[in-house]
Amino acid sequence: MRYSTILAATAFGALATAALAQDTPDAPSAQGDLAVTIYNNDQALVQDVRQLDIAKGRSRIEFPDVSARIRPETLSFAADGAGIIEQNFDFDLLTPGKLMEKAIGQTITLIRTNPATGAETRERAKVLSTAGGVVVQIGNRIEVLRDDGLPVRAVFDRVPPNLRARPTLSVTVDSNRGGRRPASIRYLTGGLGWSADYVALYDEGKGTIDMQGWVTLTNQTGTTFHNADTVLVAGSPGSGQSNYRPRPVRPATTRMSPGTETASREQLGDFYLYPLSARTTIANAQTKQVSFLDVQGVAARKIYARTIGWLSNEDSAVNVDSAIAFSSSRDQGLGDALPAGTVRFYQRDRQGTPQFIGENTIGHTPMGSDLTLKTGDAFDVLVQAEVEKREKIPSAEWEKSSRYRVIKNGQTVTEIESQRAVDFWRTTMRYTFTNAKSVPVDVDLTQSGLDRGLWSRDYRVVNEDVAGEQVNADRRTYHVTVPANGKRVVRVTYEARY
Repeated sequence: MRYSTILAATAFGALATAALAQDTPDAPSAQGDLAVTIYNNDQALVQDVRQLDIAKGRSRIEFPDVSARIRPETLSFAADGAGIIEQNFDFDLLTPGKLMEKAIGQTITLIRTNPATGAETRERAKVLSTAGGVVVQIGNRIEVLRDDGLPVRAVFDRVPPNLRARPTLSVTVDSNRGGRRPASIRYLTGGLGWSADYVALYDEGKGTIDMQGWVTLTNQTGTTFHNADTVLVAGSPGSGQSNYRPRPVRPATTRMSPGTETASREQLGDFYLYPLSARTTIANAQTKQVSFLDVQGVAARKIYARTIGWLSNEDSAVNVDSAIAFSSSRDQGLGDALPAGTVRFYQRDRQGTPQFIGENTIGHTPMGSDLTLKTGDAFDVLVQAEVEKREKIPSAEWEKSSRYRVIKNGQTVTEIESQRAVDFWRTTMRYTFTNAKSVPVDVDLTQSGLDRGLWSRDYRVVNEDVAGEQVNADRRTYHVTVPANGKRVVRVTYEARY
C-alpha cells in the first residue's frame, strides 16, 4: 500500500478550500494606491499608500497583500504623526500542508464518503504526525491516511493564529493622535521582472523593416499588484553583490556600433525609464505584454558575411551568415534607446503571409547605434577557405630575444638569455565563393587571427585579389561580389616575421 502526504490523500473543507484558492486579479485586495518600479535584475520597488485608521499611542497595523518575496530589511513606513517601533513579516502562508502541520497534537474532523451510497461518516481524529504521511489517532486505533482514491475531507475547527491566507506585513507604531490618514510602505522585492521583445517585419525589396517592441512582465511574487502605476527601468542597480555576468560570445556577424544620441525619454541616473501608458494589474504567476515601440519603414539591408580563422583549411564549403543591418538613430532609424531583449525577424512569402526567418539578442543599445544581427545561415551562398601555399623563407638576420632584468651591485642590468634567428613565413589563402542565387550577392569575408594566430612581431599583406580593409590588428575584411549562379576565387598572400 502506498502512502502520501495530506496534500494527495484528502480534499479539504471550507477552511482548506480558501487556503488553496489562488491569488487572482479579481480577488479582493487590501492594497491602496500602488506604484511599482521594475528593474532588470529580479528586483522591484513597491510603493503602496493605504488609507488607515490609526489609534493614538502604540498600536499594531497590518498590511496584507504585500509581496511574498519582500525584503523586510528594505521597508520604509510613513504616516503623519506616527513612528514605527517594530515590524514583522508573516510569510508562513495558509496551505493544506501547513494547515495539517500546525494541527499536530490537535483534533480535527475526518469526513469519509461511501462511493457506492454517497453516505458520509464523520470521525474525530487527533493528528499525530505529518512526516512522510499523515498519521492520526481515531479512538483507540492509529491510522495512516491512504492514497486509495476514497473521498476523504479534513475539516479544521479554526485557522492557526500564526498562519496567514496572504503574505502580511505588520508594524507596531506610536502615534501622537488618532484618526484616519494615508499610510505608505515602500519596499524592495524579488519575483518581478521584465524583458523586451521585438518583432521586425523585413521587406527585402524596399530595404526596410517595420518594428514593434513589446515589454514582457512576469510576476512570481505570490501576490497580485492591482491597478499599479508601473515604470520599467532599463538597467540593474547595484544590490551589494557583484553585478558581473559573463557576456555571451556572439557570432562575428552579430555586432553593435554604439551610438552617441541621447533619447528623449526620461532618465534616472544612468538608466532609461519606460513607463507604461496606463495603470495595469500585474497578476501573480502571469506573463503580460505591453507595446512600447511601433515604427514603420526603417532603412535596413541584408548582409552576407563569414569570419575565417587563421590557417583554416576546409574540406568543404561552409554556408555564410545571413544578417540584417539597421540603425536606432533618430533620423534614419528606430529613434529610441533599445532595452536588452530578443529581436525576431519575419518576411512575407509570395502569398503575403509573414514567415519567421530568424532571431537574435541585443544588449542595452543607445540611440544612434548601428546593429547587424545574424538571422541564420544562407542556403545558396557558401565559402571554402584553404591554405593554398605556405613556405618558410630563412633570413640571415639575428635578433636578441628573451631579455630579463637582474640586480648587480645595487644597479639594474639588462641581460640577454638567448639569441635566435628570425624566419619569414609566406602564406597564401584561397577563398572560393559560390552563389546559387539568380542575382549577384555581396559577401563580407573577415580573416581573423592575423595578430594572435600568427604570433608575429610583424606581418603584412603581400598580395590580394580584392582590396581589403584592416578592421584592427587581428582582422582584415574583404568585400567580395559573387556573380549570379556563379563562383569566384579570391587569393590573399600574407607574410609574417617570427
